[in-house]
Amino acid sequence: MNGFTDHGLDEGSFGESKGGLASFDAFPKTKKTYLTQGRNSSAWTIVLIVTCLYLTVSETLRWFTGTTTQTFSVEKGVAHDLQINLDIVVAMKCADLHINIQDAAGDRTLAGEMLRMDPTVWSQWGPGKSRGVHTLGVGPDGKEDGEHPGWEDMWDVHDQLGAARKKRKFPKTPRFRGPTDACRVFGSVEANKVQGDFHVTARGHGYMEFGEHLDHSAFNFSHQINELSFGPYYPSLLNPLDNTIATTPAHFYKFQYYLSIVPTIYTDDASILPLLASADPQAGILAQKKAEKSRHTVMTNQYAVTSQSHVVGENWVPGVFFKFDIEPITLTIAEEWGGFLALVVRLVNVVSGVLVAGGWCWQLYEWTLEVWGRRSGRGRGGSMGMLGGEKRMYE
Repeated sequence: MNGFTDHGLDEGSFGESKGGLASFDAFPKTKKTYLTQGRNSSAWTIVLIVTCLYLTVSETLRWFTGTTTQTFSVEKGVAHDLQINLDIVVAMKCADLHINIQDAAGDRTLAGEMLRMDPTVWSQWGPGKSRGVHTLGVGPDGKEDGEHPGWEDMWDVHDQLGAARKKRKFPKTPRFRGPTDACRVFGSVEANKVQGDFHVTARGHGYMEFGEHLDHSAFNFSHQINELSFGPYYPSLLNPLDNTIATTPAHFYKFQYYLSIVPTIYTDDASILPLLASADPQAGILAQKKAEKSRHTVMTNQYAVTSQSHVVGENWVPGVFFKFDIEPITLTIAEEWGGFLALVVRLVNVVSGVLVAGGWCWQLYEWTLEVWGRRSGRGRGGSMGMLGGEKRMYE
């Protein structure tokens, strides 16, 4: 038998001879004579590598972006004042307008004496003159709920923090030539932090005043709202009524806006979140003081708005009316990041999962081809036998 019996029928003699450190290999290998070359899986390997790279980049970008959470809680602390920021253009002369704030406590504020009123020309405003002007509920493209974002779409913390760091000045009134037919009213005014109404009416109508009432033919309460916000003035923060316009050909027309105001906190400072979540009122006050000094926190007010406008009779008071109600809750929109170690663990899990799942899929693919090949062999009347020989059936 060519010396086979001299080796004592030792199966190890068929493998490669080992010596030195190779004989202490802790991970024994299968002999090459027992191996059969399988199908080429290079393409599948490339698919798995591309998938791992894509998921790795996605997870890393998500880690850099952070996770945004929205939390509602009962408003902590007591605030007595509420700053109202207004920038509105009315198609009437400044001397013919009366601006007033009246709250649920019965206090009245002559806002016209605290706000600045600049004469202007109505043709300088509106679409084509002011950027992004649209009708409430209609986007700049003319479609309902088009590109104009809703309240829930204004929850990007990075955008809000970046906008809050920009300049806080009202823009100047555009220059004009010729007679004026409109008035721009803008500025900030302090009011009580309770339910109230903000009125823009005509001189001598709606309030007991001395002097001649304005002629009804001068009424035109078409208006453009450039800014209406509550709290600290952040002109770059977008509000639902910003850059909205409403027009009417009628003299006796009443524009009504109903606003529901929610105190809102935007933050990416993780140290302030436990204070905001605490039930202790002192913790809430401490969080408020810390937020006012931090560049990573913005305390403002968001609101939802609905409108109801219609023609009124001559025994009614026409004008522009803002009725606002303050909700006793606080919305906290926070952005948080996980630790770097958590990112590494997540990446390892993702890559491992892809490789394991890819291995299973490849084995399932090979098993399917093998089963399909066996069935096809039977269909031809034979199958492969030992050592590649064909096994035939004889009668």
